[in-house]
Amino acid sequence: MNNFSLRLGIVTAVIIAAVIYILPTLAPGMWPHKKINLGLDLQGGMHLVLEVDAEKAVESTTERISEELRDLLRKDRIRYSELERKDGNRISVKVPSEKAGDVDKILDEEFQNLRILSRTDSGGVLSLMADLPEEERENIKKMAAAQALETIRNRIDQFGVSEPDIRTQGENRILIQLPGIKDTRRAKELIGRTALLEFKLLDEDADPTRAAEKGVPPGDELLYQVRTDPDTNREVRIPFLVKKRTVLTGAYLTEARVAFDNQYNEPYVSIRFNKKGARLFEKITEENVKKRLAIVLDKKVYSAPVIQEKIGGGQAQITGRFTADEAKDLAIILRAGALPAPVTVLEERTVGPSLGADSIRKGIFSMLVGGVLVVIFMGIYYSTAGIIADIALILNILFIAAGLAAFQATLTLPGIAGIILTIGMAVDANVLVFERIREEMGVGKSMYAAVKAGYDRAALTILDANVTTLIAALVLFQFGTGPVKGFAVTLSLGVIASVFTALFVSRIIFDHLLLNMRIKKLSI
Repeated sequence: MNNFSLRLGIVTAVIIAAVIYILPTLAPGMWPHKKINLGLDLQGGMHLVLEVDAEKAVESTTERISEELRDLLRKDRIRYSELERKDGNRISVKVPSEKAGDVDKILDEEFQNLRILSRTDSGGVLSLMADLPEEERENIKKMAAAQALETIRNRIDQFGVSEPDIRTQGENRILIQLPGIKDTRRAKELIGRTALLEFKLLDEDADPTRAAEKGVPPGDELLYQVRTDPDTNREVRIPFLVKKRTVLTGAYLTEARVAFDNQYNEPYVSIRFNKKGARLFEKITEENVKKRLAIVLDKKVYSAPVIQEKIGGGQAQITGRFTADEAKDLAIILRAGALPAPVTVLEERTVGPSLGADSIRKGIFSMLVGGVLVVIFMGIYYSTAGIIADIALILNILFIAAGLAAFQATLTLPGIAGIILTIGMAVDANVLVFERIREEMGVGKSMYAAVKAGYDRAALTILDANVTTLIAALVLFQFGTGPVKGFAVTLSLGVIASVFTALFVSRIIFDHLLLNMRIKKLSI
């Protein structure tokens, strides 16, 4: 009797917990716990596969190294006739031969990861060609893919998408699923934007219009500010001639938020630098008073204000006639950080909410049809025992739904297929027990003795069959992607629930009828 009470207490506690977890889904707002998450195929949304251009990350690293080398040569007053990146990831350096020792010292102390490819000394000029070793380049590529994944995840989290699915595919691809999202264009722009923020001084000695026609002077580059004319709704491109050298980047940002100016109530993005960035910004503004400083994002000029005085405190503003959403998105990507390399959309699919609702209806309908047919069969074939199995089956479905809510797993269309499969598997365990009970009754045992022997002897078989199925489901979950994972989740929960209902719930009902209600015989 004590054993019966313990098992009854366990089953009661599990049922109560299941009801608590399932309530928010049935009656939203009734309970603080989250409801069952629906996958992209059930509630609609966006599916993207992105490819990270990892080679660009290697090129960017090489460019940064060449800039650092240039600064060190200037600091040590070593003249160079050439210092530039060539062939993507090689650095070419030409210095006077008498400075060879000084250059070697700088390379040995500051750039140990550089590999010297060639070294020639001719006509008083030392020519060096260096690059990054293959192992270093591969490491940069892997880090670029990992950093891109985290950056995109941060952007999406701040964008406010509920339960996004973001994971890597292969070495340099990222799979993104955004259930329930409506503004897909805005989401795609937010995700794929490189968001490389740079501060560059304008070359005010040359005419940008003339440079666009005749050619850009050495050390400069031609960038554009793109504006939309409010009267004609046409795009206007304003040329700016800026210095190639970046004086400050967004790597020093600690904060980016939307604010509104007091005069026109137009949104702008207020940014704040960390301590090092604040010192650099103060130094730049102090040395370039009355000059124009261009704020460049992804090779596009947003504004180019005149520096009126030294600016301390590490604060600046990015203006550009933004809408509220544009300013918000810009603040998000600046806070989340720049992508280490550009990303390309390889695959894009949008699932409408109406298609998702239709999938839910059809999935639930098929589940109900399958469930009703199983219930009717069990009731007819096993009579009273079949009704006990049907009760266990209903609880089985309840436990699966509660498990999805408790673990915040995502229910997908293949997941519904897994539930339907579980309906058949759940009664299969009861069939094993019932057939064993029939055999025991056939040799003349009493009803209670037959039930006890049936459960005792069938338990090992049920556990063996379901454990192997659970192992297969876990392997599918571990190595599968997308739909396979959705199927594996509900299958795993269904296997655990079916074992529990078969060995605990139905056994308790039998014991209650035979021991407490003292029924001598049940039809089976």
